[in-house]
Amino acid sequence: MNNSFEREVVICLNTYFTRNRKKGFAYRLKQSTFNTQYVDIIVDSPDREFYLAVECKSLKGEKLYFTSNFHKDKDGVHQIDNISGFVNYTGRKGFLAVEFRGRKNEAYLMPWKTVLEFFDKQASIPIEEFRKWIPLTRVAGGYTLESLSIADSHND
Repeated sequence: MNNSFEREVVICLNTYFTRNRKKGFAYRLKQSTFNTQYVDIIVDSPDREFYLAVECKSLKGEKLYFTSNFHKDKDGVHQIDNISGFVNYTGRKGFLAVEFRGRKNEAYLMPWKTVLEFFDKQASIPIEEFRKWIPLTRVAGGYTLESLSIADSHND
């Protein structure tokens, strides 16, 4: 995992909250050998719309694969299932943030329920599907976000 992408997403989210005068704070969870880390970024907010859990993936190519881009834990439980349990248990809205590194980096936020729909039906998610969701626009030094609203961002 490219930890700089995680940092860029945290900065992007916190900038979004500040710019739009929203109450919310994003932070990265520290990785530790002995503790389970369910997601990469937590967003705390009194506003349920911004009470989030975000998993980050930075990859080369134009597809996210459920076998090679995710892992299984020591008990053989797939990372998707662990994240889903965390999201359901905490009541957070889940998102998958994916950065496609290439000639021009592209990044998107996809709702976790959409990730689960793909996980149940196929082995990967192509970049075209991510483009239908919330774009993280590349700017000097990171990414910017126009809206965290799924309704505003979804283009079928």
